[in-house]
Amino acid sequence: MPTLEFLGRGDVYAHHLGVEYRTFEVDKRKSLFPKAGAPNLNDNLIIHGDNLLALKALMLHYAGKVNCIYIDPPYNTGNEKWRYNDRVNSPLMKNWLGEVVKSDDLDRHEKWLCMMWPRLNLLKELLADDGVIFVSIDDNEVGHLRLIMDEIFGAEKFIAKFVWQTKTAPKGVPPTTSLICNHEYVLCYARGNSFSFHGKARDTTGFSNPDNDSRGLWKAENMKSTLSTAKEFTITDPTTGNKFTKKWGFSELSIKKMIKEAKIIFPKSASGTPRQKKFLSEYRNGHVPLTSYLSAYHTETATNKLKEIFGGQKSIDFPKPVELIKLFVYQSTSKNSLILDSFAGSGTTAQAVLELNKEDGGNRKFILVECEDYANKITATRVRRVIKGVKNAKDKNLKKGLGGSFTYCTLGQAIGINNMLRGDNLPSYEDLARHIFWIATGETLSKNLKKKKNGFIGEAKQHRVYLLYEADVEKLKKLAFTQNQAIEIIKTDKSEKKKLVFAPITHTEEKVLRNLGIIFCQLPWTIHQRMV
Repeated sequence: MPTLEFLGRGDVYAHHLGVEYRTFEVDKRKSLFPKAGAPNLNDNLIIHGDNLLALKALMLHYAGKVNCIYIDPPYNTGNEKWRYNDRVNSPLMKNWLGEVVKSDDLDRHEKWLCMMWPRLNLLKELLADDGVIFVSIDDNEVGHLRLIMDEIFGAEKFIAKFVWQTKTAPKGVPPTTSLICNHEYVLCYARGNSFSFHGKARDTTGFSNPDNDSRGLWKAENMKSTLSTAKEFTITDPTTGNKFTKKWGFSELSIKKMIKEAKIIFPKSASGTPRQKKFLSEYRNGHVPLTSYLSAYHTETATNKLKEIFGGQKSIDFPKPVELIKLFVYQSTSKNSLILDSFAGSGTTAQAVLELNKEDGGNRKFILVECEDYANKITATRVRRVIKGVKNAKDKNLKKGLGGSFTYCTLGQAIGINNMLRGDNLPSYEDLARHIFWIATGETLSKNLKKKKNGFIGEAKQHRVYLLYEADVEKLKKLAFTQNQAIEIIKTDKSEKKKLVFAPITHTEEKVLRNLGIIFCQLPWTIHQRMV
């Protein structure tokens, strides 16, 4: 398979693996939740922070659990004022840090690829086996994006390159060209082999089965053709002998086959017109998305609708149409799916998810990540308003409010060895539990983790995992895994799986523990050790 070589590739190839895991800090003031409830990380999420760090942090909670990803990264046109800020330990990368990427930047394609590579790798790991990812892009980087997605996801996982028309009315022709580009793309890749789009249920209006045909519901349709080039010929009712001469929309051979299969309804008199008996099962499902949206959704319409939400004020340039993202989400998810957008912008993906839930009673959840300062002022504000209701909205549901809630959070401290050795910013019990469980087993813990007296935190395919830990440096100094605790675990835990026990120290010999089926993992040094 062809690969794309670019400046900095060697430095970022495995960069996502070395990014530190971080905790999430919930901001109650900026969250929106019921009066009787409280913000929590199992709710819809809006995360303010670097999306590379946020994606790595999300791995502890959602690795392999996201059903649909939609992202709208910088198109790298040179007018977006984005910067390469990943802290890769390379002189080349350090020279790039903080520089605004402009159209005359000779390295701008390399910088863009270096930015996208680690993020796409983490996004892949977050996807469920039957998950799918959609990436918006234009002609500036579509070729490069296709090549690196082929390499990361696999060329065989490519589903489609959708084309959508961004505008209908060109406002003047640029002096340097006779062409105006009015389209963009959305690349679609699957994680596994089981993904397929599903269409809406067929509309059965007008269908019936008055003759109890074993082939199911049907309705009568016109067979005549209005084309001047259509051939005129005669067909005969095999029961009455009545003849009908018309310009037909089918060939003589096709009509003979339809008569043989009893798919033509002949009138009682020769003055009538035969009609086709078309079965519901024969209709192509027109709601399955085509790869070309020539005039479905436009940026100008999306901008006007966003202004409506913000009281007539323009908040962000070139927002994506809610209807476009709704189509992708609907066609690729179920009512209980998880949808992630790590380049959230104005929050269009959240509105799309909430609208779908309102329309079909679904319980889809969204996770938005936005690194810019407007994460609260624009992204979260938009979501708050569509949840509560937009007073002057033309759409009835939007005017009344879509309902829902979300937790707003920022990125906390890194979970690392040095912090634990110093006793600085110790992670909470739950944060560390999720961290070591993912690292040790490659699996994620259940949503509702409760601290148990014996330290049991969860079961993986090959192990039962225990954690003895306190987020207090003085308590940690005195916390040891004893032989009595080991014996108690064996008495109460009858599973034949190996037991992993994480604790600061033990006074029991390793041989004794192994004979009991226990693998002791000393904190903090084994915090990054994979046990499978």
